[in-house]
Amino acid sequence: MNARRHPATPVRPSAVLTVLALVLLTLGAPLTGGAAAAGGPTAKVSEAEAGTGGTVTVTGAHWRPRALLTLLICGQNMIGGTNACANGDGRAVTVGEDGTFTKKLPVSEPPKPCPCVIHIATVTGKAAAADVAFKVAGHPVAPLPKERTGGERLSVLSARLDGSSGVLTWFGAPPRRKLVVTVGNLGSTPARDPVFEVGSSHGVFAPSWEEQRWRGTIQPGKKAQVKLDVELSAGAHGDYLVSLRYGHKLLVEQPWAVGRPWGVTLFWVLLCVVVSATLFRIGMAVVDKVRPRTARTAPPPPPPSSPPSGPVAADGAPPALPWFTPDTAPEARPHHQISAPTEEIRPTPKGTT
Repeated sequence: MNARRHPATPVRPSAVLTVLALVLLTLGAPLTGGAAAAGGPTAKVSEAEAGTGGTVTVTGAHWRPRALLTLLICGQNMIGGTNACANGDGRAVTVGEDGTFTKKLPVSEPPKPCPCVIHIATVTGKAAAADVAFKVAGHPVAPLPKERTGGERLSVLSARLDGSSGVLTWFGAPPRRKLVVTVGNLGSTPARDPVFEVGSSHGVFAPSWEEQRWRGTIQPGKKAQVKLDVELSAGAHGDYLVSLRYGHKLLVEQPWAVGRPWGVTLFWVLLCVVVSATLFRIGMAVVDKVRPRTARTAPPPPPPSSPPSGPVAADGAPPALPWFTPDTAPEARPHHQISAPTEEIRPTPKGTT
């Protein structure tokens, strides 16, 4: 029995195009991801090692245009944050329109031992950072601190700042608040007497951290309310940011708007007024003391008057006035009240008519 042969089915062009499109999409997906990963912010340094007092040139690419960056030399690979960096010798640079920058950075010893890095990070806008390995010649090198081996894993569920400013704060006393956080233990072991780090920062400055131990135990899967003290420097005012971290992990950030201490301003205004008035009075007293004295002319003698018509004293001088009371003075009486003297009436003796 002869098998019937079917003519070969021609391949449709539309099917070929569909297969090619699927292959290109499959290959294009990882290629796109790799380009995005390679297009992140990068940086490099002109020299891998330099001594204190020298300078190195840091260049970067693929940064956000017109972004403001900070360049810092940090110890311990910056695992402790900017507290491990030489903040006083850092530099700032603005990224160009093409996303690149070039900046000379002075070499200085960080407060922590090496291994060191040059840390580049954005100041405003979307956060972006990059680290470049760098060795400071002559700076001590120490092993990195060990990570915590405990199974506790704390997380903040809610946070707020409690308290208010008093009268003394209005006159420049340090503002104080209570950072109240609800902390949950998501780990497998209890957290006993955990040590938190509370920091406060103002503007673009790095926060200053202070360790505070909370007495208590947070069991796995449980939560507890933790209250920590926050205090700023005297006379502080403006927008502050209170941060809380545990085991070098940032847990929460809480904004704090601190009012201006107007009492200090009032004090200085009153002081300026008092000092100005005192200086004015002292100046007037000095001027009055040193100015020349003019001779005073004697008043002219009174015109000669007629001799008094009243009684005369024994020595011939007129008596001291007044020699009669005001109500008995002749000129004090109206003319219509002056009458002729009345004749004295004497009693008639008995037996006379």
